[in-house]
Amino acid sequence: MNDSSHAMSDDPRRELAEFLRTRRTRLRPEDVGLEPGPRRRVAGLRREELALLAGVSSDYYQRMEQGRDVRPSEQVLDALARALTFSAEETRHLHSLAAAARTPARSPRPYEPEDVPDTTLRLLHGMSSPALVVGRFLDVLAWNPLGGALLGDFTRQPQKERNMLALFLHPQADRTCPNRAATVAELIGMLRTQVAADPGNPRAIELVGELAVRSDEFAALWALHDVEEPTRGQMRLNHPRVGELNLDWDAYPIPGNPGPALMVCTAAEGSLDAERLQLLAGLLDVR
Repeated sequence: MNDSSHAMSDDPRRELAEFLRTRRTRLRPEDVGLEPGPRRRVAGLRREELALLAGVSSDYYQRMEQGRDVRPSEQVLDALARALTFSAEETRHLHSLAAAARTPARSPRPYEPEDVPDTTLRLLHGMSSPALVVGRFLDVLAWNPLGGALLGDFTRQPQKERNMLALFLHPQADRTCPNRAATVAELIGMLRTQVAADPGNPRAIELVGELAVRSDEFAALWALHDVEEPTRGQMRLNHPRVGELNLDWDAYPIPGNPGPALMVCTAAEGSLDAERLQLLAGLLDVR
């Protein structure tokens, strides 16, 4: 069993510090035009090298990585993102973490459980493509018949356990999802992005804590601080009734406050995957 004490920090400054540290240590000097030099005792860039590249003082950057009370400007954050060769997703995540770190701690606010509007449920069940409604932290809240056919026995799990990560986060899932490990890494990156936007959410805290205790794989990937935008991706499944399915998915935010999104799976027109989806839809009609 894992020690979950570092699964999710309650201190946004600590989250910011860890994100910067993990990114600095995975960047090699030669990646940013520096001579590697002999006898380097640390992995990746040294703190003072990164500070120099970003144009900030070494002491200031060190305090950021120590989780001290520093409030970097947008310009400093952008300079660090450039020095660390961040992607657009990582840059947005950095700004999100810094914003949370700048916000004074507030008393806990009430959180309403996520629900699916009746209009969304009507839309969901009128769709011919497999579709799910997925909550901010990857809880599966609703599905249409074809979406349920892809999920299989998962739809019979208790509501609290119907989370996308729970679907893939066990080695047996390798049989139904050939690229399971990559899918898990992508989902954890999405969860990390969503948690950064609302770090005090009780569901986020509960979920990350539970997964870190139950799964070494989750704990190791969570510690990498990788981020993904939850907008689109690919899904590859071995379905027991129609064989392998290679599907694209897109997430469409439901109008209103940040919350659930409609996740729709499609296959390229005229492809074998589209034929198999049609076959699966036909099998459902027979039952």
